[in-house]
Amino acid sequence: MSSQMIAAVLYGKEDLRVERVAMPVPAAGEVVVRVKAALTCGTDLKVYRRGYHAKMLKPPMLFGHELAGVVEQVGDGVAGFKVGDRVVALNSAPCDACYFCRRGQQNLCDDLLFNNGAYAEYIRIPARIVEKNMLHVPEDVPFEHAALTEPLACVVRGLEESAARAGDLMVVIGAGPIGLMFMHVAELAGVRVIAVVKREDQIAAARTFGASEVVRIQEGVDPTDAVRSLTPDKRGADVVIEAVATPMTWQWAVEMVRKGGVVNFFGGPPAGTKVELDTNRLHYNDITLKASFHHTPATCRTAFGLIRSGRFKCAEYITGRVDLARVPEVFAKMMTRSQQGVVDIKTAIIP
Repeated sequence: MSSQMIAAVLYGKEDLRVERVAMPVPAAGEVVVRVKAALTCGTDLKVYRRGYHAKMLKPPMLFGHELAGVVEQVGDGVAGFKVGDRVVALNSAPCDACYFCRRGQQNLCDDLLFNNGAYAEYIRIPARIVEKNMLHVPEDVPFEHAALTEPLACVVRGLEESAARAGDLMVVIGAGPIGLMFMHVAELAGVRVIAVVKREDQIAAARTFGASEVVRIQEGVDPTDAVRSLTPDKRGADVVIEAVATPMTWQWAVEMVRKGGVVNFFGGPPAGTKVELDTNRLHYNDITLKASFHHTPATCRTAFGLIRSGRFKCAEYITGRVDLARVPEVFAKMMTRSQQGVVDIKTAIIP
């Protein structure tokens, strides 16, 4: 086997290069996976735009974190996986020993171990992820579908944390990959969905993924009034998911929810972002505000079960396929996708 491989390396702000790097070698407990499919992601786009990620990455760095593939090499002491196994490896694993892990909040682990480098021919999977967050992929599940497990696990956890029940009415603000995922998971759970979208081309996508009503943001339309008018007695929705991450959409979310309802601020805004909320409304309407970050080993398994079941529309999420050489071009294009008039959800990178 060659001592080098092709990989996408992020050097800084909007500086992504495909080059030859050292081939990973597995230490004890680790495996090396030959990447069969990696997916583009909004978090990766944020990192590309900013040139770093406070928790995960400092440049120059291997890039990408949603992937599935085949075990190529196995380090000493690995149990449960062998060369040739089809696997999906998640992008993190908790320590299960710190204060937060012991309280069942593994997504907030003080020592959350992240892994990146999916846009490459091969990727090294650290021992802790092999042990806690790598799953076998059956033959009948395509690699690019299995690679959806990580974002879906975050959404599954967000839905669980929002306590939405079958028959509830949910508003999802935002029709990016995560917003669309929320719509679909909610619909599969028997929740009725109103989507709030920005662009004309997102209306059809929202309907494809389960929205029964769509409100488009445009001049002269008050999104809050438009949403409330679609709810019984204009009372607002039981649950509102914010998946855009701007102060304005956080405010809308609070205005769209009913008395006693739940708002989940799911979109991750830049550090230092501030928002003003009507405290009188929050208090006298008994509104629950929460935010959801990341996933846990349990929601990873729930998400993967949904993918395996065939109920989740995996194929509709993959709206493009390119090889590794075109990764920089794909990210440059993602920066301007709002002008394209076609909904690009996720591109599969096939090394």
